[in-house]
Amino acid sequence: MNAARTAYGPLSLLAASLAPIAGATAIHSTRHGVIVVGVLVVVAPFVIRNWRSTLRRVGFVSVATVSVGVSTWLYGGRDVDVALGAMLRIYYLVIPATVLTPFIDATALGDHLGQRLRLPARAVVASTVALERLESLGRQWQQIGRARRARGVGADSGLLNRAKVSTAVGLALLVSTMRMVGPMSLAMDARGFAAAQRRTWAEDAPWQWRDTAILVAGLAIAVLPWLLLLPAAEPLVGVR
Repeated sequence: MNAARTAYGPLSLLAASLAPIAGATAIHSTRHGVIVVGVLVVVAPFVIRNWRSTLRRVGFVSVATVSVGVSTWLYGGRDVDVALGAMLRIYYLVIPATVLTPFIDATALGDHLGQRLRLPARAVVASTVALERLESLGRQWQQIGRARRARGVGADSGLLNRAKVSTAVGLALLVSTMRMVGPMSLAMDARGFAAAQRRTWAEDAPWQWRDTAILVAGLAIAVLPWLLLLPAAEPLVGVR
């Protein structure tokens, strides 16, 4: 685990990533969307460590964002302001997650869920193992692809051939993953996850001042769209 991953706890990162959900419904216009997304763009560089992967994730999200904007414009009365507001709302929801979630380590998340939130140990460990397996799927995909190319069945020519080979690799990856379910269940039962009521954990789950800071920042970003909706104070008019 690198130093960047240990700077913040996984619970604070997860909470800050999900906090914008509370403020997204308050974005109804382009003006509000530009303000809140502009704040995120200004703050994000202080957290980003890998610009290439972050921009790649934002690029994938942009495809969905543009489709939402076009559909909103077509079926929402062809109002450009509403369509741009919908696009900016998606960016407001997604940018915190694209920036913060790569810092979340699956093992550390399991430790914090079990020790700080007191969730059932069996469910926590099973979820942690699933997340760890999800992270390794990309490496396994490459290994299976290299093994198939070594046997002369690689996806080197034609779009149809590439689709067939990708389907075969995906099926092999699914079979490999399912084969791990039985041994993993037996290993968990052998360590007492079936009947144990209280467990110890290998790693601590500290809450640092950085976690409080990033959680407060996430809550502030969630509240900002609602603050923009507050009406300006009107001058008192005397009654004659």
